[in-house]
Amino acid sequence: MAFLSSIDIVGSGFTAQQLRLDVISENITNLNTTRTEGGGPYRRKVTVFEAEEGKDSFRDILARTQSGLVSNAGYINTAGVKVTEIAEDPSDFKLRYDPTHPDANEDGYVEMPNVDLVKEVADGMAASQAYAANVTAFNLLKNVISKGLEIGK
Repeated sequence: MAFLSSIDIVGSGFTAQQLRLDVISENITNLNTTRTEGGGPYRRKVTVFEAEEGKDSFRDILARTQSGLVSNAGYINTAGVKVTEIAEDPSDFKLRYDPTHPDANEDGYVEMPNVDLVKEVADGMAASQAYAANVTAFNLLKNVISKGLEIGK
């Protein structure tokens, strides 16, 4: 059924945005982490999204429907979005003068993480809005399915 693939698409958006919010939370949590297991300060992480196309495009499905071939046999994967990687931001670390800090270099400067709180909050708001848009799409889809089921009454 076609509405099931729509649920899969919305679900992939939920999953992707939730992971994005998790990564943003990790960045904010490590805002002042100057020492990591790998050595050096914490490096900001970002999620990389990729569109996941279904087996058939809308045009292909419409052409099959118009020619009488309505079967969805062989329909393997649905469209949506997926997180391909959680990458590290290669931007430079910030330097802060604090000669009393245990991680200060010989000049008294401490390398701080390349995390900008304003940028993280803005990214978090964007991810939250995208998640809310997925909730709206899911509720609309739920209403359409509910109304469709009422037709048989």
